[in-house]
Amino acid sequence: MSDEQNIQPEENMEETPQVEETSSDAIEAEVEADDLTVETPAESDAVEAPEDTPAPVEEETGIEEEPATDDDDMESILHPQTASKWPGKWYVLHTYSGYEDAVAEALKQRIESLDMQDKIFDVMVPKENQIEIKAGKRKIVEKKMFPGYVMVNMDVTHDSWFVVRNTPNVTGFIGTDTDPVPVDESEIKSILKRMEIEEPKYNIDLNVGDLVHIKDGPFKNYDGSISEVDAERGKIKVLVSIFGRETPVELDFLQVTKV
Repeated sequence: MSDEQNIQPEENMEETPQVEETSSDAIEAEVEADDLTVETPAESDAVEAPEDTPAPVEEETGIEEEPATDDDDMESILHPQTASKWPGKWYVLHTYSGYEDAVAEALKQRIESLDMQDKIFDVMVPKENQIEIKAGKRKIVEKKMFPGYVMVNMDVTHDSWFVVRNTPNVTGFIGTDTDPVPVDESEIKSILKRMEIEEPKYNIDLNVGDLVHIKDGPFKNYDGSISEVDAERGKIKVLVSIFGRETPVELDFLQVTKV
């Protein structure tokens, strides 16, 4: 019995270190886990790196690299509408004076009712803003650029010619009546450009050599003759006799009346 009792403690003594070994393995595993968690911030730092990537710059560059073309400039000059609206050529119609707007409206109605939109594309009465001076006051008015004429954009065929030519108050085409001559492209651009000018021009019935009476300013009540007209600025130069000598005086259109 004494021998058995001595053996059992030895077995118990052998089991105890195994428990200690197991606990040390757990500690090493925890240390390794701690090492892994320590490395995590480095990975988060690596994620921040793509913030410096040039992707947004590439998108902006793509937008900036779209330059304005000559075609775009041309369309802005031609008309408030796009240049593609006018696939045909421009022709000029003679009308009775004062009937230009009526002719344009009647022709538009005929185009629609006779289903000629594929041959007659647009009708236009060229107009521009001008400044008139009446009763000593400036007034902006819309004036026809070519009284007695209407412009039409079309492909000339027998049918389209018949529709246009037989519109009431149309007296004919420019060119031979049966063979209309299209307007030169450069002239069309010039006309359309004038139509788009926002600042109106002065329009007054005064010419070089006209006798005028000055009604305002330091030379009020003087008479003189016009030596120069500047329609762009609305100014004139009048030769006024001062002490027996003709002196040029610059005046506004509003400051004079024709004698």
